[in-house]
Amino acid sequence: MTKHELPKAYDFKATEQRIYAMWETGGFFKPHNDPNKPGFDPNVKPFVISIPPPNVTGELHIGHAMFVSVEDLMIRYHRMKGFSTLWVPGSDHAGIATQLMVERDLLKEGSNREELGREKFVARTWEWKHKYGGMIYNQIRRLGASCDWDRERFTLDEGLSRAVREAFVRLYEKGLIYRGPRLINWSPGLKTAVSDLEVEYSEEEAKLYYFKYMIADSDEFIPVATIRPETILGDTAVAVHPEDERYKKFIGRKAIVPILGREIPVIADEYVSMEFGTGALKITPGHDPNDYAIAQRHNLPIISILDKEAKVNEHGGKYQGQDRFEARKQLWADMKEAGLVIKEEKYMTTIPRSQRGGEIVEPMISEQWFVKIESLANKGLDAVRNGQIKIVPERFEKVYFNWLENIKDWCISRQLWWGHRIPVWYCPDNHMTVAREDPTQCATCGSKEIRQDDDVLDTWFSSGLWPFSTLGWPDETPDLKYFYPTSYMETGYDILFFWVARMIMSGLEYTGQVPFHTVYLHGLVRDEHGHKMSKTKGNVIDPLIVMDEFGTDALRFTLLVGSTPGNDTNVGIKKVEANRNFANKIWNAGRFVINAIDGISDQELGIRNQEPQSPNVLIPNSYTLADSWIWAKLQTLIRDVERQFQNFQYGQAGQQIYDFIWSDFADWYVEIAKGQMQNEAARQQTVETLARVLDISLRLLHPFTPFITEEVWGHLQNATRNSQLATLSQDWPNALIVAKFPEPREPEGWEESKIADFTLIQELVRSIRNLRAEKNIAPSKKLAAQFSAGDKAELLNQQSATIAALAGLDPSQITIHESLTDKPADSVALVVGSVEIYIPLAGTVDVTNDKARLEKDLAEAQSHIERLEKLLSSDFANKAPAAVVAKEREKLAGYKDTAAKIQSQLK
Repeated sequence: MTKHELPKAYDFKATEQRIYAMWETGGFFKPHNDPNKPGFDPNVKPFVISIPPPNVTGELHIGHAMFVSVEDLMIRYHRMKGFSTLWVPGSDHAGIATQLMVERDLLKEGSNREELGREKFVARTWEWKHKYGGMIYNQIRRLGASCDWDRERFTLDEGLSRAVREAFVRLYEKGLIYRGPRLINWSPGLKTAVSDLEVEYSEEEAKLYYFKYMIADSDEFIPVATIRPETILGDTAVAVHPEDERYKKFIGRKAIVPILGREIPVIADEYVSMEFGTGALKITPGHDPNDYAIAQRHNLPIISILDKEAKVNEHGGKYQGQDRFEARKQLWADMKEAGLVIKEEKYMTTIPRSQRGGEIVEPMISEQWFVKIESLANKGLDAVRNGQIKIVPERFEKVYFNWLENIKDWCISRQLWWGHRIPVWYCPDNHMTVAREDPTQCATCGSKEIRQDDDVLDTWFSSGLWPFSTLGWPDETPDLKYFYPTSYMETGYDILFFWVARMIMSGLEYTGQVPFHTVYLHGLVRDEHGHKMSKTKGNVIDPLIVMDEFGTDALRFTLLVGSTPGNDTNVGIKKVEANRNFANKIWNAGRFVINAIDGISDQELGIRNQEPQSPNVLIPNSYTLADSWIWAKLQTLIRDVERQFQNFQYGQAGQQIYDFIWSDFADWYVEIAKGQMQNEAARQQTVETLARVLDISLRLLHPFTPFITEEVWGHLQNATRNSQLATLSQDWPNALIVAKFPEPREPEGWEESKIADFTLIQELVRSIRNLRAEKNIAPSKKLAAQFSAGDKAELLNQQSATIAALAGLDPSQITIHESLTDKPADSVALVVGSVEIYIPLAGTVDVTNDKARLEKDLAEAQSHIERLEKLLSSDFANKAPAAVVAKEREKLAGYKDTAAKIQSQLK
């Protein structure tokens, strides 16, 4: 083994941890321009992402792997572009989720939070956080996340807790926070209010119960239907449409609440649909949002009939203490006995369930804290409308506008113990003290006897402050001054409202600035068939297991190349396995190049002390066609990748890099280079081209697959620095993570012609290879060939050795003519553009079946002609750029030429 030779196989298990440790200990994850250090330059542009903080309860799932991969790609790209790059890591205290985990542990011990008491329960939850909270960070590290871990934050740490209090008090002082009874979503299982966004609606089969609402002092009744009979206990009116002839006579009269015997009014309201159901509604304002709105219009009393556990309370008469579903059965049975039941029928309806607990959510009147959201929402709308914030993909702007235009006041209180406790204190006279610091007495009466509000804030209240609280707000820290506003907010489209909209509103309210200029939304990760992953379906992909089997780079590349902004991504193990093979392809190409560098002696290269060429410039005259072609293709790739990155089309960029490395570089150029290196005159330039193309390819690929690119690049650097190619790498940094990303440049005049010439050589080689495969000719069998090449004869003469080597031809039996008067007998004819190839196969294969192949080729050429003629006769010819139209006309002429030659051969 030579000094720099790579092992035969890439061992990701031995590489990834070592490389990550090198990056972290080397300080490569830190911004190179730090406002807290000497030499800081405020004019250097930063690029900042705040990580969507995973729940402290979390274990790495495929959704985490997606956002970490996308954000790390963004960060690595901008770091290599010279930005002072900061990726702020952290985690969320996740109020409900964390409290549930600890309560489950207590349940196993035969205890519960009430038995433990608040103070001990919170202490127990902190213990749980310290024990398990770091697990998610280590798993994110495994994905290659280049976060500045010294700036890690937690939503309940001291600094962020101060920010939360400041935000609450500021809103309160502006009159934007209030407390009052409102209809909210109550989760009986969690015993807390949940926001509209935390309620999931599912289409389920229910039962529709029809019954009689008897009119007082008569035998008449109004028929009414409900899916929740237990709420009859809280009815305060029966509503009908004012124009409904069936019920007009009852308006203003009294109806009798079944079983309870309470009298309630019959009212007229245009909300009622005469066509739907019976045309009459029972009004339960304490347990239905639409009924609540009607009650507000008619000044109806509001009766709440359920307690926090969803059991019937004192307003439910003899049903008090019964669970809501038990009360439903009992009340309906009693109504049947009383002759009040009309019928029951099956009914499909949407059922609201708690996103976290899964139980049916109960609309209930409850004393809660709210934010008046309209003024904040208007600022959030304006920021996107006036272009201060761009949402990618753009179609989600409509969804964003629709939600903010119809937003309701935000219920921010939660009946939990784990979280940011609401900074409000009460004295015995019920005066409220709202303070940034814990008070010692009532601000109104001076009473020393004060108690803090029991509720905590909705988790999303603190998460909404994340982009600026993590940088030191409310203090005007150096980090906040330099790194805020941040740059991109990358997250899943499913939390556009939960989190993104709230960050925008909070950023504008508290800092006067948008929190970021771009929102990039990725989609959900689904299985290979497009199904949502779930444990019950058994189709969950565990990223930790996948990384153990195939390596981190393979998983990252699969997620990144398979994704487009805002669209769901299908991922299967076969795709990951294929991308593991891509990593092996890179490794093998790297081994070949490094061995080639080591194989060049000082004598062959000469002592090269001249100024090095720019790493992105090549002088074509001194290079072979293959050298010039691979370089021109690389320049095209650099331009395409830059354009795709600017348009957030990371998947397309990754696919193009993949195609270049696998096909153009490894399958074509490396194979040609093996032959060129046999020629002493071409050896130097071939090895130098190999090294330069590999260097730039690894730089382009690094944001996608950081581990293998860093490892191969390190070996490449060592090999070049200890060879006569030292000038090539003399300006390279010590690690690829901070190397310059290739910059696009304008195409040079020679590039297009070199690509066209080499493309013809490729097509000739492919055509002969296809023939060999069709005729099952052994690779060892060298064939003769005659070419009728027209104006391409000179090119083919120059490239005959390359064609022979790649197509398995005998160099001594190749003849190239401008034209052939007599077509060779017993030969198979191939047509590639304007070039005809005749390969004598007599004695090798049966040539009588050649007509079928030619007819197939003719049909293909004619289909291209038909397509292009249709295209060029459409608006395309008038609207597309002239150069593009000319290129399509050129293609059409080429296919017509091919078709004519095939027809001639068929004759």
